[in-house]
Order: sequence, then structure tokens, then C-alpha cells
Amino acid sequence: MAVAAPPVATTSEEEPRDVADTAGPGAVDPWLRTNFRGRDVTLLQGPALACGVCAASLLVPGPGPRVRAACVLAAAGAAAFGVHDDLAGSAQARGLRGHLGALARGRVTTGMVKMAGIGTAGIAAARLLRRSPWETLLDGALIAASANLLNLFDLRPGRAAKVALIAAVPALASPAAPLVGPVVGASAALLPGELAERSMLGDAGANALGAALGAAAVAGAPRPVRLALLGGVAVLTLASERVSFSRVIDRVPALRRLDRWGRRE
Repeated sequence: MAVAAPPVATTSEEEPRDVADTAGPGAVDPWLRTNFRGRDVTLLQGPALACGVCAASLLVPGPGPRVRAACVLAAAGAAAFGVHDDLAGSAQARGLRGHLGALARGRVTTGMVKMAGIGTAGIAAARLLRRSPWETLLDGALIAASANLLNLFDLRPGRAAKVALIAAVPALASPAAPLVGPVVGASAALLPGELAERSMLGDAGANALGAALGAAAVAGAPRPVRLALLGGVAVLTLASERVSFSRVIDRVPALRRLDRWGRRE
């Protein structure tokens, strides 16, 4: 994969979200959406989660000031551009193909703005670690790609938070624990509200979680591991353009049970 930051699209064209991408006509509260069961859910959980991750990253003992700043910048940047897509985006363009197709027709989508914004924030966060230019691009790409991948899982209540927990919990036994701890705490705290269908992460929350995980890997993993992670994330991202994650999960009994655990069915 090229070292430039990979695309940060919203969702695959083949996998619609479980909620509408924009508020309904005449909606008073721009943060409210209607999910696939007709229940009102709030998007405010996403910014709340991002604020919690950033605050915990600043306060948790252990990491140096540059590492703290990199983690906060990555999560905050991803959340900010995610909020823009949550509130101003539409369902007219989905996935990498949809956003690139719109750009080819001369239309800049909010998803394309998010691509550039999160990619830039990822590189800026990586630059704080004072590594070589090549490694800075590699690390920025990993942060942006991680933000994107978590967002691709935000298709059913609680799914993205569960994926974040699965990715982060094992690292609690490693030296990276102070960096992934905020992700684990925020995900666990807000998961019940998602499973009860009172709230959802939205682009802001999912992108922030993914960027925080990417920043933790960037700060704590050696270069070969970071390269392997970027390759794996890139493969999954490209696969999402052709393969429905939801269909794969539904076809594997263990994944289906985990995905549906705690949800109302």
C-alpha cells in the first residue's frame, strides 16, 4: 500500500447503516436519527466518547507529552470531521467508489472532506513523534485507515464498540495499556446505550475510536508491526467495497452470536 493516507469513507455501498444518514424533513434536533426499527437515537454519544478519550489520554499516567498530544490530535481530528459528516452528509455517495465517483463529476462530498481531514490529522499526529518523513507518512496512514475501518463496522447497534474492545483489551497487558485504556473505558461506558438503541456512535464516535487505536499502535508498536497492521487494515477496507461485513458476520455462528449479544432482536 502506498504511504499516503488511505481513504476515510463513510460506509460501503453494499452495507447501509442501521439509521438514516441525515435527519428527517422538518427535524428539530439535528442530532437525532431514526433507526431500522423506527426508534429515535441520538448521535451525541459520538462527540461525548471522543471527549472522554481525549481527556483520558491527557490524564492517564505513563506516556510522554508528545505521545499524549499525538493521541489527542488523532482522536479529536477524526471526531471533528466525523461530526461534519454526521450533520451535513447525505446518502447520495457511499464508500470509496461513491465518493471518488462524485468527485469525478465535480462534486465534493462530506465524505471526501472527511478523507482529507482525517488523513491530514493523522499525519499531523504522527509528525509529533519526530520520526523520519517516510515513517510519518506510514504512521499517519495507519491512524487514518484505522479510523475508517472502525467506521465501516458502525452498521448495527454496538458493533463498532465491540470491535474496538476486541482490538484494545489484549493490549491492556502490554506496555501500550495507558494508550488503549481510554478506548476500552469509553467503549465499555457507552456500549449499553447503543445496545438499548438510545444512542449511536455515528461517524464522530467510530472515527475517534479507530483513530485512537491507530495512534496507540503508532506510538507503541515497532515498524514491522505497524506495516503489518496497515496492510491488514487496508485489505479489510478494500474488501468492504465488494463484501458485506454484515453478511459475513451473519454466516459465521460465533461472529453472529457476538454481534447480537446484548442487542434487541
